[in-house]
Amino acid sequence: MKLIGAAVNCGAVFLGSLLGLLFKKGIPERVQKSLNCALSLCVLYIGIKGSLKGENTLIAALSLALGTIIGELIDIDRHLNKFGDFLQKKLSRNTKGSSFGEGFVNATLFTCVGAMAIVGAIEAGMQGSFSTYYAKSLLDCFFVMIMTTTFGIGCFFSGIIVFAYEAILTLGAGFLSSFLSDSMINEMSCVGSVLIIAIALNTMKVTKIKVANLLPSAFMPLLLCLFIH
Repeated sequence: MKLIGAAVNCGAVFLGSLLGLLFKKGIPERVQKSLNCALSLCVLYIGIKGSLKGENTLIAALSLALGTIIGELIDIDRHLNKFGDFLQKKLSRNTKGSSFGEGFVNATLFTCVGAMAIVGAIEAGMQGSFSTYYAKSLLDCFFVMIMTTTFGIGCFFSGIIVFAYEAILTLGAGFLSSFLSDSMINEMSCVGSVLIIAIALNTMKVTKIKVANLLPSAFMPLLLCLFIH
């Protein structure tokens, strides 16, 4: 049951790729922009709804502050981008001149490298909630559809990697949940949902927040709950 979210996300990537092949001639830019805004609003709603699970505003505020400091010092965003560039160059070299390889790499990086997969895994594994994965599925379906109109069928097979990656994260989170209190899990979900709000604002181009640098915030409630409670 815990892998339903990962399975839906995988299916969304498959569907997006098939729709991209169907609309091979391209989708009008104004339609793309409107769809992007509509889906981002859905993500924003889910983020706001999830953030209300928190029971202690102080824990959420301290988690975001401390997590952001740690994330900025490590500069997770820069390292993730460097890793993505490294993978792209490495894999593209093996499929030089192949739009299949380029599509597979680009779609895999887009769907796997980011905060939503991690926050979704925490919610799915620890609470059995799939709302973040469902929101991610909508976005992935849309963006993979756009990618497929350019790169072709290679994007379709990134869905397999998405499922494997998210399944591992979800099962890992599920294993950890047996050691955590309900209060800790709720606070983690609350802070993770705030990151989802940031992603929605970025997708709508309202802000340019480096959400990856905020990722440690989602794990700060583990420590803070011990001290405050």
